[in-house]
Amino acid sequence: METTGKLNTRTLARAGVIAALYVALTYLAGIMNLAYGPVQFRFSEALTVLPFLFPEAIPGLFVGCIVSNLISPYGTLDLIVGSAATLLAAVWTAKCGKRWFAPMPPVIANAVLVGAMIAWCETGFGAGFLPAFVYNALTVGAGELLVCYALGLPLLKVLESRGAAKGSN
Repeated sequence: METTGKLNTRTLARAGVIAALYVALTYLAGIMNLAYGPVQFRFSEALTVLPFLFPEAIPGLFVGCIVSNLISPYGTLDLIVGSAATLLAAVWTAKCGKRWFAPMPPVIANAVLVGAMIAWCETGFGAGFLPAFVYNALTVGAGELLVCYALGLPLLKVLESRGAAKGSN
């Protein structure tokens, strides 16, 4: 998972901790009814900026999202689509060149994929899909934007100020 491609204890442990934190923070948001649905403020999504600094965050976030979505009211569909959105966002975030852009991939991926999933669950692919998609993409995207920029971006700044550098192990 390092830039050299070797898996070591540190990178494996970091991925595991990220997965566990993602699950714990999602369940915390779930207790407050903020983790699933058209209006989401998953505190765990602040962690989706971590691939900017740590490539091993990619599998950690993916596994954490899978486990978190096991209790989703959208069932298997969220397990697949929601987790795929997180994986796509994590890979895309790892490729960001500027810290300020690191929160954007999770915002876009979740707005589009999760917004479409919720719209489909609400309306199917009938005439109501497009308005439902626009609404859900905006609400999911707004929550994601708030969490990723208000919590995720400061998290990156703190980690960098404490010596974490892009690609560091």
